[in-house]
Amino acid sequence: VHLVESGGGLVQPGGSLRLSCAASGFPFGNYAMAWARQVPGKGLEWVSGIYSDGRTYYGDSVKGRFTISRDNAKNTVYLQMNSLKTEDTDVYYCTNSFSSRAGPRIDVGSWGRGTQVTVAS
Repeated sequence: VHLVESGGGLVQPGGSLRLSCAASGFPFGNYAMAWARQVPGKGLEWVSGIYSDGRTYYGDSVKGRFTISRDNAKNTVYLQMNSLKTEDTDVYYCTNSFSSRAGPRIDVGSWGRGTQVTVAS
């Protein structure tokens, strides 16, 4: 299994970025995919998830600003990040282990190496 994130970078507050996660080695269309980030002192948190049927989940801090989508033909999941805030600065990880009933765990499923998002003026 391989998950490779891209699209991170430096952006000013209020700006936008689009993250991509290219997946291989498993039946992508059958898996719920998600983006997670590390919260200092609290561990990993779900940013957003998308089920195989297209249903989506968003963490409270990103609702209305981020949009997750997937392209099963390309085995890719995206995260459109708008109205970025300084507190969104983090490493964003892609995983095929999403569940809205449980928090993210690095020992469950497969994870990418992450892409750095820095929001600063």
